[in-house]
Amino acid sequence: MNHHELLSTLASAPNAPIHFRLPDGDSVPAHFHITEVAHVQKNFIDCGGTTRSSITCQLQAWVADDQDHRITTDKLAQIIRLATPILGANPLPVELEYEDCSISQFPIVSAHISPEGVLFLLSSKHTDCLAKELCGIPTPTSENQPNTCNSSSGCC
Repeated sequence: MNHHELLSTLASAPNAPIHFRLPDGDSVPAHFHITEVAHVQKNFIDCGGTTRSSITCQLQAWVADDQDHRITTDKLAQIIRLATPILGANPLPVELEYEDCSISQFPIVSAHISPEGVLFLLSSKHTDCLAKELCGIPTPTSENQPNTCNSSSGCC
């Protein structure tokens, strides 16, 4: 989901509660705060020598002791609109940065609107070799799939 789609989703459910579901099925506690909206640009060279860049809109969620705090769609939209000068006009993919034992970034992949509020579904990020052909790494086929991390495997 990009930040334009996120703002559209927020606008379609005025003053509704927001929930984030982590890839393992757990949820970010409902009393989270959004403490930052960032334009994150990563410029890098892969192991094959290709220069690459990735740009995201990153929302930082922080959970405090104030159990009564609840952010609504209107408040989150207001916070994101304040960041418009740094986010720019191009739609950027959105990730939620959240700390639960370690700090992780989770791409927001979809949203569901219900009477309980807006539920944003988060996915996991994984490392990868971007120059497999130069490194001699075979491209995965249906018979040769790489090991992936999921909640049932217990690797996360």
